[in-house]
Amino acid sequence: METKSHNACTLEITVISGENIRVDQSSKVYVVVRAESLSCCTTKMVNKEEEGGDVLAWNEKFMLRVPSHAKSITFEVQCQKYKGVRPIGVARIALSDFVGGNIHNHTCLQMLSYGLRDSDGRRNGVIHFSVKVVTPTPNLDETMVTSNGLQLQLQNQVMGFRVGQKNPSHVVIGIPVWWSYNKLV
Repeated sequence: METKSHNACTLEITVISGENIRVDQSSKVYVVVRAESLSCCTTKMVNKEEEGGDVLAWNEKFMLRVPSHAKSITFEVQCQKYKGVRPIGVARIALSDFVGGNIHNHTCLQMLSYGLRDSDGRRNGVIHFSVKVVTPTPNLDETMVTSNGLQLQLQNQVMGFRVGQKNPSHVVIGIPVWWSYNKLV
């Protein structure tokens, strides 16, 4: 099975609301968004008592950096109680839904709703959000226009020095200082 990879990109994600999410009235609920990465975006905490009804509203916008190896984006609805943090529901969405080959995915804001599943796989509400692929702006450091209208192209220079050629036949052994110190004493 062949998998398609994509270039790293940035998504503008607005977590709008969640509805019909089963949670205690006194719990503070928030959303964690991540793209198969350690870095994530987190919404503010809302209290179901204060929101009233079955709808929890966040209305928070994030710029989520998506690495090239990512295949999906995860929305985790969590609650904080006096005992700690507890996951309430998760929606994992294929990245191809946002950055697929369709040209419309790149040019317009998409309003989406996905069902949440709890840790037992049962339905637990719906999360509403919007997604837009952010087009990268040209790097001002790479192109510079002079006062007389000439355009100069700057090249990225790598700082450092070449250590040596990559040769798998050479081996380096490192011995920790504390190991050799203990042998001498």
